[in-house]
Amino acid sequence: MDKILEAVMQSSYPMYVKESLARRVIEASKQPIDTEQCWSMLELSTKLFFLGESRFARETAREVLEVYGRYHPDEFEEFFNEMFIMSLLQEGYRSLGKRHAYILDYIHHGLQFVSDKPSAEEIFRLLRIEVLRIVCERPSLSICIRVSKLLSSYPQCVPEGNHRLLFCQQMMRCIGQFHCQSEGEEGIIQFLDQVNRVSALLQSIWRLQSSLVLPSLKELFAIISLTDEMETPSSALASVVQYIPLQLMEGIVRNLANADSVTDAQMMTAINRMIDWVSWPLGKDIDKWIIALLKGLAAVKKFSILTEVSLSKIQKVFSKLLYPVVREAALSVLRYMLLSFQHSPEAFHLIVPHVPQMVSCLSNEGTNSASSCLEQLAELVHCMVFRFSGYPDLYEPVMEAIKKLPVPNEDRIKQLLGQNAWTSQKNELAPYYPRLVSKSDTGKIGLVNLGNTCYMNSILQALFMASDFRHSVLCLRDSSSQPLMMKLQHLFAFLEHSQRPAISPESFLASSWPPWFTPGVQQDCSEYLKYLLDRALKISGVMFLYSSPPRLHEEEKTGKRISQALAQTNCSFQVKKTILGNRTLVEKMFGGRIVTKIRCLKCHSISAREEAFTDLSLAFPPRDDSKTRLPKSTMFSGVSLRDTGPKNLEGQDQQPTSSLQHGTWKPKADKDQGKVIPVELSDKEHSQDKDENNCSLPGSHDSDASSELKKGSLTLSDLINHFLCPEMLTEDNQYRCETCSSLQDAEKVVELTTGPQYLILTLLRFSFDLKAMRRRKILDNVSIPLMLKLPVQITPHRSENVCIEGSSSRSTLADVCQSSAYDLCTVIVHSGLSSESGHYYCYSRDCMDRDGHKPPSAGMKKFASDKHLDMEIQWYLFNDTRVSFSSFESVSNITSFFPKDTAYVLFYRHRTQGQTGSDPDSRSSKSHGDAALSKELMEAISKDNIQYLQVSLEMTDVKVGLMD
Repeated sequence: MDKILEAVMQSSYPMYVKESLARRVIEASKQPIDTEQCWSMLELSTKLFFLGESRFARETAREVLEVYGRYHPDEFEEFFNEMFIMSLLQEGYRSLGKRHAYILDYIHHGLQFVSDKPSAEEIFRLLRIEVLRIVCERPSLSICIRVSKLLSSYPQCVPEGNHRLLFCQQMMRCIGQFHCQSEGEEGIIQFLDQVNRVSALLQSIWRLQSSLVLPSLKELFAIISLTDEMETPSSALASVVQYIPLQLMEGIVRNLANADSVTDAQMMTAINRMIDWVSWPLGKDIDKWIIALLKGLAAVKKFSILTEVSLSKIQKVFSKLLYPVVREAALSVLRYMLLSFQHSPEAFHLIVPHVPQMVSCLSNEGTNSASSCLEQLAELVHCMVFRFSGYPDLYEPVMEAIKKLPVPNEDRIKQLLGQNAWTSQKNELAPYYPRLVSKSDTGKIGLVNLGNTCYMNSILQALFMASDFRHSVLCLRDSSSQPLMMKLQHLFAFLEHSQRPAISPESFLASSWPPWFTPGVQQDCSEYLKYLLDRALKISGVMFLYSSPPRLHEEEKTGKRISQALAQTNCSFQVKKTILGNRTLVEKMFGGRIVTKIRCLKCHSISAREEAFTDLSLAFPPRDDSKTRLPKSTMFSGVSLRDTGPKNLEGQDQQPTSSLQHGTWKPKADKDQGKVIPVELSDKEHSQDKDENNCSLPGSHDSDASSELKKGSLTLSDLINHFLCPEMLTEDNQYRCETCSSLQDAEKVVELTTGPQYLILTLLRFSFDLKAMRRRKILDNVSIPLMLKLPVQITPHRSENVCIEGSSSRSTLADVCQSSAYDLCTVIVHSGLSSESGHYYCYSRDCMDRDGHKPPSAGMKKFASDKHLDMEIQWYLFNDTRVSFSSFESVSNITSFFPKDTAYVLFYRHRTQGQTGSDPDSRSSKSHGDAALSKELMEAISKDNIQYLQVSLEMTDVKVGLMD
């Protein structure tokens, strides 16, 4: 019979003839035959199974074995013995190697006919040893599939005792070497299925003996944490993790995070590889394990690992949102990464440029999965923009892309941010930010945030960009009496000449910190600026009193206090002139003077008090119907303020004059008492009664137009005019007149008598809401002009520095109002809803005198040169360590795109040409060259630059080594 079957297989008959003849032989084999014939048929079928050249030959051999196993069991048991199986596993079959897949297929097929026979136990014992030997040799996926099928069908073949753990560990190492060789969809699906079947074997073993889970997982961690592996372990290991019970997660993660034997490098390598598992399509609960491990590291404050892992992997995780099969897990990991990485915006900014494209792709997909992902992604973006405000150049495209998606409320945002951060102690994360980066293309240098110190950074950048002040500070010579000014010089010098992308202002912060500020807590940048520049000069005839640590102005005055205090006891004109003429640098750059005049409505006497200022605080006009009108003066004529944008940069216009003449108050009123008729304007001036935003100016023909203060229509001129407009002192707020010796109705007006070189304006956006009984922020948009014309009252025949404070006599001189032009230099923006929270950043530009500001010659358009010059000057956006190019358009539109980002502190620089009433000492019209720094300071900068460049080269070498 064996000869017949062999002849059929070797014949050239058609296949249907061969199949028919083979079928007859197989049917005949079911009949009783002698032992010798049985052995001959078993040997032939074995030969055909292993060496058959066609599928037909192998299938025929399989059927013959099955027939003899069923109908001739004794002969089959005798043939399929332990020695035969051992020879197959250790030597192979003829030309077939011992690790050929056919060997395990043959054994698996034959076991079904001897599993209940007396010889089965010996065979199982043999197989328990041999399968362990096989997996220790790191077989291919095809062999591991056969081993898995064999052990799944016959659990008796699973190694026992310590060998069982070893088998699990070696099987995981085998899985770590599996890589898909096919690029086609069918091949990938087959690969995924095979890997999943191999991993399922481990699950079945763990079910039998749960004590193997923890040591098996340790082996898994050992595999993925190896730092010297030539080949990265396969993501197929993700198929193993899905079978680990979640109830064991907490204990396993805690053990790993606290293990002293695991180095930071190993832990970082392991987590990086686990995050790569997100791309494994069949991985169940992979995201839960990744997040649990990240949380475990945060609990033991291994922030350096978390930072590096997040920054290196967040873009890859984000890209996986494109694939529906892994989208849910990828979104879960991305969500945790973003919401936990709150000490810097670096991780979020890595994905920001790719968000619009991702939103577009998900929108086009149109599935429920994509829609859900879009909503959650939009929520994440809103959370991150809320947490890291102040990057309008980056965020505008993103906010435009998600504008149609739901917006989470603030409570939801705060809840998400509050429950996911690695730590509430931001200073613990300071050493890990910023990482070594290249210098900005702008050539400007950022400042490191030392823990909610953006309020200081924005002020320092604004002062640095005030070119006259910066040049003067850099030109100072070392003085032991001015330690804070020397620290500022040191900081400015590094901002000017350092090669670092950002420097730390730690030393300056320690010296300039107001004593009532709380470390690590957000503060008001305006309050910090006031403290820094506080003049402490109030000409009141008393000694100067200092109750707080020295500030910039106070330092410069230290050597002169005694002589000044003594001189004040004798308020002679010449002495006072000498005192006030000997001004500090802070006074020269930021100091101005205002006069507050109060006129009694009964006796018409006037009390005037002159004060110095370094900034003007501008309140917002009230909005309710009963208060919207700006007050009209019955004593002072309207003072017109002109602010000029890029469309209206003309020459200076003469402003109306007040009616204070020779001690007699003569209001220009019509028959309706109380209504002021402004000084008549020329036709040219009538055409300019509105600013570039079409907002009417006080003092124009329509004096009521300024009351139309609709939300979003405010201009800076509205706020300044509100500051300068007369105030009626009546009822509970009556004025005590010294002449009348009683309380009387009166009118108070504030006038600027000396404009500073740098005009600092603070918009009073923070107020207390009596209805809601809480502090709130005024979010109204205020139009900021490039050029501002400020009314300055000049008194002829009298020094502007004359001492008039406390005077109650009638003035004997007439004041003339002149217009001083100022160019916008810096806009400090507050992002947020509270002065105790949020974020500060600033827009700034270099602002110097230019020939383009000279009056244009006849026949030329007056605005042309100024418009182009002002619009072409480069703006910069300073946001802690990040410095980027910007534009005046971004400055103007910031609140429109980001409603919580509002202009707060403004710096304007005085135009010097053709002005009067200004201190000529501080109005240098030439551009500043590089200041000559001291030798010690230049050496310190050079040394730091060399050190930084060396570190940069070392980091580059390390990265190149890792890539190699």
